[in-house]
Amino acid sequence: MTYATAPDGTRIAYQHRGEGAPLVLLAGQANDHHWWDAVRADFHPARSTLTLDYRGTGGSDKPDTPYSTELFARDVVAVLDALGIDRADVYGTSMGGRVAQQLAARHPQRVAALVLGCTSPGGPHGVERGDDVRRALAQPDPGAARQALLELMYTPGWLDSHPGPYRTLGDPAMPAHARRRHLGASNRHDAWDLLPAVTAPTLVVHGADDLLNPAANAPLLAARIPGARLHLVPGARHAYFEEFRAHASPLVLDFLTSARRP
Repeated sequence: MTYATAPDGTRIAYQHRGEGAPLVLLAGQANDHHWWDAVRADFHPARSTLTLDYRGTGGSDKPDTPYSTELFARDVVAVLDALGIDRADVYGTSMGGRVAQQLAARHPQRVAALVLGCTSPGGPHGVERGDDVRRALAQPDPGAARQALLELMYTPGWLDSHPGPYRTLGDPAMPAHARRRHLGASNRHDAWDLLPAVTAPTLVVHGADDLLNPAANAPLLAARIPGARLHLVPGARHAYFEEFRAHASPLVLDFLTSARRP
């Protein structure tokens, strides 16, 4: 296991694979780097990929102290510093997109190009999931709640042909306190006032049928970030990047390549 040390002494595990210009991949809430297992190789012909285990997940330390998306962004900076990377492209999905917003707005010199996937600005301007979705995820039967989450992540046809394992349902080894801390960090995220300060070329991507993080958040982000582009993936739910990888991965790579042209 390879570690960087955050300013508060927390050890952050990271994984750097491939060769070429670095692309930071940021996972969803309560997930470690395995969130990206199915698709990270899609980027290796043109990029190296850098993932990390958020504090509270995977091989990273799991302090029982308040977490925030701003704190997670500082942990990303610690990893970049450990590798001697001055600037990188950043692709964050779900809560990782919230972390990426903080990173791009608060540390603009570290982000060359930005992709925000299936995410939200948070706060009072963000569009919250519906009450029916909340009830489905809060069912007392763990199996029923897990199935509800799967159906929010993937289409029925994809689930029928892909029996798992599923890497996007959370780190199963996470302690309960860390799960609560992650939920709090995601729920408190509010980058609305920060977004106009994002200077990196930005692509906003979202599954058009996403109910877990409603697709209505995508145009809000794209309108708030200067010059941002918007792309909705037809028929896709929350995990568009995996189920629709044949569409999404080339889309992201093409954007990153064009963003680096002088």
